[in-house]
Amino acid sequence: MPHASAQPSAGRGLSRAFFIPDGPAFAATELTRGPWDPGSQHAGPPAALLARAIERCEPREAAQLARVTIEILRPVPIASLTATASIRRPGRSVELLEGSLTLASDGTELMRATAWRLRTTELELPPPPAEPPDPPPPGPECGESTPFFPTGAAVGYHTAVDYRFVRGAFLEPGPAMVWMRMRQALVAGEEPTPLQRVMVAADSGNGVSAALDWERFVFINTDLTVHLARPPAGEWVGLDAVTMPLPSGVGLTDTALWDERGRIGRAAQTLLVAPRCDDARAMRGAHAITEPPSDVAPDAGVDRSS
Repeated sequence: MPHASAQPSAGRGLSRAFFIPDGPAFAATELTRGPWDPGSQHAGPPAALLARAIERCEPREAAQLARVTIEILRPVPIASLTATASIRRPGRSVELLEGSLTLASDGTELMRATAWRLRTTELELPPPPAEPPDPPPPGPECGESTPFFPTGAAVGYHTAVDYRFVRGAFLEPGPAMVWMRMRQALVAGEEPTPLQRVMVAADSGNGVSAALDWERFVFINTDLTVHLARPPAGEWVGLDAVTMPLPSGVGLTDTALWDERGRIGRAAQTLLVAPRCDDARAMRGAHAITEPPSDVAPDAGVDRSS
């Protein structure tokens, strides 16, 4: 049985990053490596890279991305990627944006996204109740770093993020409350935005609250939806997550999102659950795409303009 790996104590910094600019593309570094396949990325960093493209698409003052949905079409290799975004449905109060993450070498689409951008304003609302219905959890200073599931890789996503568990642990099945903080930049030379910090962390909900034995099962998410009432303040993002696998081979992870001031939103993931002996087949099956009919262009309906 492989031994659990303790998280390295290296300090944080922006000198290393999940992605390095590579002309119009972004070269993924080994820090993006995920737990299921040494040649594939954890979905958090590429989801954040796609959210970055959406954030930069015709940005507006007094507006906020309130919901981002990422569809994971294929495993994302550790390679150069291209992220594009466009406005699908313009509007003064609400806009629907869409984005696409592709392999830079041949244009294969790996992820696609939709997002709602809402106008913001100042409203006078009744004061909130003195006792919030969901009091904030203890802060990251009250948590502890616990060993990560043994992936067989010395460097990866698990070494690029700080974890502070207030409840639960990677190797302790069941719901968990964990604070997460990026150790590196998303893109080299850039300070991560609040949305990027959330997207990098939120995809870990099914990992931190694993309900099954990592050595016997895989539980791969086919999507990630993040609802944000407001952007997080500060570097830490809290995940209060529960994973529900079913005998049908389908599962769901439900994650309440926090910052140190309070609740900021919610994330959800649809899961494909399979025995680990079938993990290679599960990886392929989870992200298989049916080929379009011969009379439909492969890129029909996808706007790749930036």
